[in-house]
Amino acid sequence: MITRLKEKYTKEVIPAMMKKFGYKNVMAVPKVEKVIVNTGFGKMIVNKTSDEQKKTYKLIFDDLSSICAQKPILTKAKKSISGFKIREGMSIGAKVTLRGRKMYDFLERVIYIALPRFRDFRGIDLKSFDKEGNLTIAIKEHIVFPEVSPEKAKTIFGFEITVVTTAKNKEEGVEFLRLLGFPIKPR
Repeated sequence: MITRLKEKYTKEVIPAMMKKFGYKNVMAVPKVEKVIVNTGFGKMIVNKTSDEQKKTYKLIFDDLSSICAQKPILTKAKKSISGFKIREGMSIGAKVTLRGRKMYDFLERVIYIALPRFRDFRGIDLKSFDKEGNLTIAIKEHIVFPEVSPEKAKTIFGFEITVVTTAKNKEEGVEFLRLLGFPIKPR
């Protein structure tokens, strides 16, 4: 079964991008390569015992895996930072890399469910794009996703979503994601 976003890409986005940028081949049109969901929870675990840290990991892992439909991996500190009470090798975050069908399902939920639930949301700013046309969005509260029940969530955490595209520059990336359905602010 093809998702609505993938179908929209093949039927609407490809012809519109070919017309606007003059691509000769369908394979030259930008596409979404992967989506990376990344969260850091170093602040939440700094002054806790190892049992409390494991409980916090589990809560965050469970919520993140229900949002992304994939198990996250633990990220560790590369070096010690005494000001933040972090030691080298300490677990300080989690990340998920989505590709294929799970990626399109996740993007659909972000575009049509999570972003409209933001308080005072007026669109994605152009500053969120890098020079290669990749988009990075910050989600302040993970409870905007319908998979997480706000009543049952013991810890509220934020995370970052990076949409990696094959666009060659910022202009192509912005236009591509706008056609895909991302609510991007006008210039």
